[in-house]
Amino acid sequence: MDSLQTGDPRYLKRRVKGCTLDVHPTEKALVVQYEVEATILGELGEPMVGERKECQKIIRLKSLNASTDTSSLARKVMEECRLIHPSKLREVEQLLFYLQNRKHRKRISPRDFKPYAGVELDEEASINSIDEYVELLYEDIQEKIRGATLIFQLARNPDNLEELLQNETALGALARVLREDWKQSVDLATTITYIFFCFSSFSQFHGLVTHFKIGALCMNIIEHELKRYDLWQDELQKKKKEFSDNQNLKKEHEKSFRKYQSLLIKQEQLLRVALCLLLNLAEDTRTELKMRNKNIVHMLVKILDREDEELLLVVVSFLKKLSIFLENKNDMAETFAVEKLARLIPSEHEELLSTTLRLLLNLSFDTSLRSQMVQAGLVPKLSSLLGNQSLLSNNCVFMFLNICGCFVFFPLMKMVFDCGEEKMEAELISLCINLAANKSNAQVICEGNGLKMLMKRAVKMKDVLVMKMIRNLSQHNGPTKSLFLDHVGDLAAQISEEEAEEFVIECLGTLANLTIADLDWALVLKEYNLVPFLKDRLKPGSAEDDLILEVVIMIGTVSMDDSCAAMLAKSGIIPALIELLNEAPAYLIDLMHDNNAEIRKVCDNTLDIIAEYDEEWGKKIQTEKFRWYNGQWLEMVENRQMDEAGEPFLYGDDGESFVGNGDILERPDLFYSADGIIGADGAISPEFYTDFQNGELGQTGYLSRY
Repeated sequence: MDSLQTGDPRYLKRRVKGCTLDVHPTEKALVVQYEVEATILGELGEPMVGERKECQKIIRLKSLNASTDTSSLARKVMEECRLIHPSKLREVEQLLFYLQNRKHRKRISPRDFKPYAGVELDEEASINSIDEYVELLYEDIQEKIRGATLIFQLARNPDNLEELLQNETALGALARVLREDWKQSVDLATTITYIFFCFSSFSQFHGLVTHFKIGALCMNIIEHELKRYDLWQDELQKKKKEFSDNQNLKKEHEKSFRKYQSLLIKQEQLLRVALCLLLNLAEDTRTELKMRNKNIVHMLVKILDREDEELLLVVVSFLKKLSIFLENKNDMAETFAVEKLARLIPSEHEELLSTTLRLLLNLSFDTSLRSQMVQAGLVPKLSSLLGNQSLLSNNCVFMFLNICGCFVFFPLMKMVFDCGEEKMEAELISLCINLAANKSNAQVICEGNGLKMLMKRAVKMKDVLVMKMIRNLSQHNGPTKSLFLDHVGDLAAQISEEEAEEFVIECLGTLANLTIADLDWALVLKEYNLVPFLKDRLKPGSAEDDLILEVVIMIGTVSMDDSCAAMLAKSGIIPALIELLNEAPAYLIDLMHDNNAEIRKVCDNTLDIIAEYDEEWGKKIQTEKFRWYNGQWLEMVENRQMDEAGEPFLYGDDGESFVGNGDILERPDLFYSADGIIGADGAISPEFYTDFQNGELGQTGYLSRY
């Protein structure tokens, strides 16, 4: 996928590379992640300046249903999307099979929330009487509650939201009452928060919720209620001690406890809806970051001590969303979230259990948190869940069980071998791949005929994932590596142009790991005619970077044998390696500003060495560094100007999505700006209401439960 643009002594070379596939989290769609690399070439074809951009494409599968032939659909997807390499056909089939059988989770909608005891009304609200309900918001607390409850009845019906939006007086009054009176009445605070939650369930209304600073107010409410809860606990402990010292206070204590339970129910209802509203607003990662800066993680972990399962479900869902970011994961480690999550396993609430396991899965990739999981007693709890088929099919247990140890291998390997020629569950083989990366685990897996059976399945089915597992097994020194001597021929036979590139990569990687003294590499290279294949793959543009890397590693492994080194030298491979090495500086420049600090450090040091010995490359490296620092300086100046202008809201305007300017969902209604919404006097502009009235802003779905 290269292209050249002429008309200048320099050329622009563009390549699409690094294509990966995944399923869309909520829709029946495939997500294609790929990278576009643009390189300016000099007169002699040498790379001058390079740019890389991560892109994403959504392939929606409207026709996919329970009766769809996933194999035929996979071929059609491959034909229509040239970004996907033909070798990924099997992977596409597996992802389609997963989508076909994925259970759609229930969504939280405004209709799920109903007024609790003490706030119900006998009267039925009418949209034509909205002005009367607004007038009640200017009366005493009870009348305010009545007015807010009637408006909430209307807001629960999404068809009424656009008309409510046009009533600026109503929304302004609701926001004012919530801001001024929320401490006076939990019923009033809960009901008004419900109303704004209804708006937050639709992405295009987030600007409205942001305008009235409801997100910031919800954070304050949650913080205040958590402090209030601590005071209640202290008071309960005090009364309990008094009761133990004086039996005559028993009735008084029981009365106080009933009152506490009543208050607790109302408080948890308020916490639940406030958190649901914030979870909706966290759709924008910049808004989520502001919540994190306000200690949202600490608040959520503190609520994990509660017993209300619906509240816990919202809390765990929120933590799961936050856990994909390093800073949030570290906050969870500091607050001992794992210990609190462990008590939720097992749970009769299936959705809460499933979501908790998914959160723990995200956290289990951290070594220290894995240790906390073991100390919290999660290993025996998780092993008892292995037989729960509904959890397995929901991807909740398998990949997470990497913390459990060797005792789970036997049932897992039995599941692998029982698959026969059927498609293996992606979750199952993914877990096995992770387990194989550990040396002691690898020894257990390869015992008996384990390795032999895995090789037989991988070669017969051309299964890339099973071969990836075998490759992980081959990296461990000791008795495990020696077992591969019997399978060198099977692996070498797969190294050909006829095989899928991904499968060849895994086979090459496995062979390259076999640094065994007794292995006659010269005989292997001759018998399977591997030298021409290796040499051809080193030619520029002949293969993807991943395959080239494995070829280089393979050459390094076999070159430790003197006869192999001489054979390769005579074949003319050395000039090809040198030419490949000449391209390395361009790649190092690309990685010079990588997010990983260690990668940046290695690249900087290597580029300094190159610049010291090559004057031409030194100038290019200096130019690239200047361009980067200049760009950073301009961005800093721009941000400073924005800061000086003042930020009007705690949760500001929506901006670029987490994947940049790509079309992540190809739905413009998910991304919007508050430009044109806020007037000079701070009020919502007439143009904003006109857009809604003319139907120019569409409707999106409700907040998903994880």
